[in-house]
Amino acid sequence: MLTCVLIMASHLAYGQLDTTLHHKEKRKKGWTFGALPVLAYDADQGFQIGALAQLFDYGDGSTYPEYRHTFYAEVSFFTKGSDVFQLFYDSKYLIPGHIRFTGDITYLPERALDFYGFNGYEANYNHSLESQGSPDYISRVYYRCQRRLFRIMADFQGPIIGQKFRWLAGLNFFDIRMATVDIGKINAGKKESNKLPDTTLLWDEYVRYGLLTPQEAGGGSLTFLKLGLIYDTRDNEAAPNKGIWSEILVMAAPTFLGNSPYAFVKLEVTHRQFLSLVKKYLVFAYRLSYQGTIGGTSPYYIDPYMFSSWSLSTKPDGLGGARTMRGVLRDRVVGDGVAYGNLELRWKFWRTHFLKQNLYFGLVGFLDGGMVVQDRKVNKNLIPESLQPFYFNSSSDCLHLSTGLGLRLALNENFMVTIDYGFALNKQDGSSGLYIGLGHMF
Repeated sequence: MLTCVLIMASHLAYGQLDTTLHHKEKRKKGWTFGALPVLAYDADQGFQIGALAQLFDYGDGSTYPEYRHTFYAEVSFFTKGSDVFQLFYDSKYLIPGHIRFTGDITYLPERALDFYGFNGYEANYNHSLESQGSPDYISRVYYRCQRRLFRIMADFQGPIIGQKFRWLAGLNFFDIRMATVDIGKINAGKKESNKLPDTTLLWDEYVRYGLLTPQEAGGGSLTFLKLGLIYDTRDNEAAPNKGIWSEILVMAAPTFLGNSPYAFVKLEVTHRQFLSLVKKYLVFAYRLSYQGTIGGTSPYYIDPYMFSSWSLSTKPDGLGGARTMRGVLRDRVVGDGVAYGNLELRWKFWRTHFLKQNLYFGLVGFLDGGMVVQDRKVNKNLIPESLQPFYFNSSSDCLHLSTGLGLRLALNENFMVTIDYGFALNKQDGSSGLYIGLGHMF
């Protein structure tokens, strides 16, 4: 979505170096710091300015490349009002008894969030409706809505059989407010010829025709109890060379926590595996995942949210986009239940030692895919029959695919800058996408 991105990385180390690990790679001690000043631009949201920063504590170095504590913070602003405020903490050493604590506080106001309807290919996507110059043009933000998401997450993990087989328990709070796009805000300061038309958008039409009920259209608050089991044999969490990371999570939003009338239960099952093909240099990684509603009725505004045992993900929407299917439009594939997978070949082609830091550069080739496996009920009774082909395709959903390449720059095996460019293989999913961020997708 960004049309211009400039990223600069600066690295400061607080600590000492110790025993050689691999060729010139050094064991880290103490604190290290990585920061990313960011300048970005989006045609509708404006310029983005801000900073990403992450601190790692390696203690006496005996656990390297595993850290003892990490703090992550991001503050960034779009000139048209879409901002990111996030503070994250993770440690296995804060609470005695090998209890891992992960905490996250995030506020994400978005003035132009993707909205394409439900059930994947059943919802018709027509690029010409948002393409200026097209005879069918309606608005550049026709497939957009507004969302303000605030979340507080506190998750705990403890051993069942060592650290490989663990339990997870957490309490998560979400406040999600939905609305149509604020056209006036986006048009502010623009020349008359560049202003967006003041027209109804797809989200407005879904409200008008009762596809989004008045009760749920504006959003609401949800409180989840999270329970799960995790099996994890990765040799390094940030960039594994080998191992398995699998989980089963149940997210329950019960009535006694104030979730009425949307009391429901979601299930998330994910298997990830990492196979070392050439030690320290070439890794094949894959992920297979399912997420769906297994009890009750979930509101539409939580269905695109992809749950995980790892909560350091600024915008975990899907399916489609940076964290699930690169090159596919974000939130293109939304339903009561979805399944997806990712294949990656990760090549660390150059390792070096610079300014007392361990660095490596890597290339990634990937194939992503997913689809709706449980349809969300869509009541079309209020839509005139003659208009239904405009909004819906006659076919049900099938596999959405994308492929592409990525570049990696990693500091001390944990702080990683990622650049991915993905191509959708069906024009109903968009064309392509560039993604610049931190950390592997999985």
